[in-house]
Amino acid sequence: MEDRKIRVAITQGDTNGIGYELIFKTFAAPEMLELCTPVIYGSPKIAAYHRKALNTEANFSIISKAEDVKDGRINLLTCFDDEVKVELGVSTPESAEAGVKALKRALSDAKEEAFDALVVAPLDKNAQAKFPGQAEFIANALGTKGKSFCMMVSEQLRIALATDDLSIKDVANAITSDNIVNKISTLHQTLKRDFRISNPRIAVLALNPNADGTEEQEIIAPAINQMADNGVQAFGPFAADEFFGTEKYNAFDAVLAMYHDQGVTPLKTLSTAGSYGFFAGLPIVCTESGDTPSFSIAGKNITDENTFRQAIYTAIDTCRNRINYDEPFAHPLPKLYHEKRDESEKVRFAIPKKRAPENAEQKENE
Repeated sequence: MEDRKIRVAITQGDTNGIGYELIFKTFAAPEMLELCTPVIYGSPKIAAYHRKALNTEANFSIISKAEDVKDGRINLLTCFDDEVKVELGVSTPESAEAGVKALKRALSDAKEEAFDALVVAPLDKNAQAKFPGQAEFIANALGTKGKSFCMMVSEQLRIALATDDLSIKDVANAITSDNIVNKISTLHQTLKRDFRISNPRIAVLALNPNADGTEEQEIIAPAINQMADNGVQAFGPFAADEFFGTEKYNAFDAVLAMYHDQGVTPLKTLSTAGSYGFFAGLPIVCTESGDTPSFSIAGKNITDENTFRQAIYTAIDTCRNRINYDEPFAHPLPKLYHEKRDESEKVRFAIPKKRAPENAEQKENE
């Protein structure tokens, strides 16, 4: 990062949603530009439309490539010149596609290390038939499909999911030992490197209500034991109702839930200040707001930007954490001496002989 501020790329999201409102409200606080240099990936025309609709004084400098980014101002990088009709509050294929174009451009620049962190504004994946959702789209673009996932973060909890976007009837078949082991391993490394927790404790929830089903006995528990043998502090499986009902989550740094509602429902119930997403297992730092495009309130200037701001804060912190974590491993100190020792089997296992007294032969003759 040299001597410049941390550069945070921010995608515009669905152009008929609350993306620009989140961005404008977040950077209305002047101290934000002291923490980072924002680079909005979007369209100047669409940004100007939102600014007028919201009746806000949001100033930004238009650039055409990442090399033109300047500190101390809001940079808006033009991702396309196409005319896109803005219909605030309406989900359309065109508005979603505009958001996808901005995301594609940001990911292309990410591969060139044009910025330090990426924060994505909300997109409506249902508006694009071929769009799998931002988490999967980013993983595909960066070559981490099946190795990365979006963890949900709040003041009280960090929740990862063993399965996501599946019907309940398909969840059991999707839970495998490899899946559990990979999720715990990625979660463990993320907590250490990105959140700087030296020895993270991870709770794993059960699939069945009493934690005594076939899945717990044959898949989940053995996977936990395997991770424990590898030095990872993983515990469980815990019955979800007792785990959250008795506040056991306070003893852990993260929780691996088996399916969406099992993890998301307690998170939203317990997190009064909202939650945001953190993409674990990616080569770049990436977070997202916990919001949807929220079409029902788009353009009404009533959106709460708190979780979006928290996503940016976390992205900034993670950049610093990775530098501090990686630095000791970048240039390890060479050995100052070589220990000389005999490694032969004969020497290693030989039993030392007792030294005979010097006058032993004389004593025998006597």
